[in-house]
This record gives sequence, structure tokens and C-alpha cells, in this order.
Amino acid sequence: MTDEHHNSLPHQRQYGHKNSRFIFKLFKSNFVCIILLISAYVFGYLSAPTRSISQPPPPPIVTATEIYPSMPTQLRNFLVTAHCSNQVASQLVRQTILDRIYNGTSPFKNFPPVHVATLLRVKKVKGWGSYGAVFEKLIKQVKPKVIIEVGTFLGASALHMAELTRQLDLDSLIICIDDFRGWPGFRDRFKYINMVNGDALLLYQFMQNVISSNATGSILPVPFSSGSALEKLCEWGVVGDLIEIDAGHDFNSAWADINRAYRILRPGGVIFGHDYFTAADNRGVRRAVNLFAQMNALKIQTDGEHWVIDSSLHV
Repeated sequence: MTDEHHNSLPHQRQYGHKNSRFIFKLFKSNFVCIILLISAYVFGYLSAPTRSISQPPPPPIVTATEIYPSMPTQLRNFLVTAHCSNQVASQLVRQTILDRIYNGTSPFKNFPPVHVATLLRVKKVKGWGSYGAVFEKLIKQVKPKVIIEVGTFLGASALHMAELTRQLDLDSLIICIDDFRGWPGFRDRFKYINMVNGDALLLYQFMQNVISSNATGSILPVPFSSGSALEKLCEWGVVGDLIEIDAGHDFNSAWADINRAYRILRPGGVIFGHDYFTAADNRGVRRAVNLFAQMNALKIQTDGEHWVIDSSLHV
């Protein structure tokens, strides 16, 4: 190594140190600037007045009657309001029905017809909620001369009521309204009900049950739909002291039956029915009963699975 080269080394080291110090200072000053800029931005953002995001006010809570102030009036359009004929005396009701439906002759006369005689059982009774305590309680309370049952099937409830009135020494007529057609597919569950040319023999089996129970003097079938039968009883002036509703369980059917039946309920009489606490058809019966009672300011009482409305009790 030459002397010249040797002498230049300290100078180069000194120059390198200066360079490093300069770069460090430059880097340090830039870093500080960046930190200051970020700090200033953050501080400015935080100290700026808060912007509130405008939200639409929540919609006011309104009731159905506020939206439709005429709702109570509109609901009354669904009530059956036609006036019935003057009341027929209770002792004339049986003959009135025989004259109007059966040409004055008992349907039990010469029963059964030959073509179904071998297809019927001596007695086959089936029902739902047909033996509840509510039947005896209401019959003792009302002491009815005329009982109207809407929805009969094979007559379990009707036969039970006939026996109760017999035990209480009451001369009561039980009118059984049912089209006796069942419902689509019902024979999947009740295969013992025979069919002739598409006609399910429900009416004939019901009548056979009545004969076997020796109740032909107190039970009389009205084999038509509930709507048409109740309309005609109203037109003929037939009223009931005690009315049981146990036909269709959907809301529309129950609503129609209750409204039509209430028109032919004697003032002070009692109307009642089954399936108030069961889940049949989305509790359609309960909804119909509740709405009817609310619109007529009537009190609902319950007994087991049954609902009871005493027309003399208002809320």
C-alpha cells in the first residue's frame, strides 16, 4: 500500500461518518415530519365537530282502528242480521219440522230401507268431547225444551243429551243438523261406514243408533248443511233454548254457524261448543268465538274444551 493511499484512509472514514450522520439526520427529520403530520390529522379529525347521520324517525305506533276508524262498523257487515219469523211454541216445533221436511211423517217409520239394512251396524257411536260435564251442567241450568245441535256425525253428543234429559224428566226435543256427508277422506278413519253409489251411510247409521238407544221420540235429524238448515229454522220461527256448535272447525265455518245459530237462540238461552282449547285448524273456533263475543259484548265461559256463552251475561 502506498503512503498516499494510506494517508487517504482517515479522510475517507471521516467523510463516511459525516455522510452517515447526514442521512440519519435527514431520515430522522423526515420521520418526525411524518409522525407530526399523522398526529395533526388524527387530532384534527377527533376535534372536528361530530357529524350526525340523519336517520328517519321511527314510524308511529298506530292501532288498526286508527288506520281504519270505521273497522267496528265494517266488521258488523259480517254479522247475520236478517230477522226471523215469530217464534213457534216449543210443543209445536217437532211437528213443524216433520211437516216442512218429512211430509208430516217420522223419518224413523219403516226404518231401515231395504237397500241399506244389511250394511248397518246395530249400534256404532263415535264422537269427540261428547261426554263432558258441560252437557249435564247446562241441561240442569237451562232445562231446555228445544236443543239444537249443529254438527252431529254419528250422534254421540245427541244421544248423551237425550239420556240426560230423560234422567232429569225433561220433555226435550233435540234437533240434529248435519249434512251427514262427512268430509273428503273420512272413510280412511271410519272404514266401518259403508258406502252405496258414492253415498256414505252416515245418516242411516246415525238413525240406527237413535233407534237402538230408544231415542226416536226426542231426537230428530235435519239432514242439510248448517247454513241452509239454520236459515230455514229462522224462517220457520224455530228457536232453541240450548244450542251446541260442533261442525266445521275452521274460522269461516265456525263464524257462520255461531252467527246464524245465535239468531235462533231464545232470549236468555245458552249457546256453547267444542274445540275452544284444541288446535284444530289453527284454533279457528276460538278466534270465531272470541270475535263474536267481542262484537256482541258477551262473556265467554269455559268448561274443559268447551266454550259457553250465556246470552243473559254481558261484559
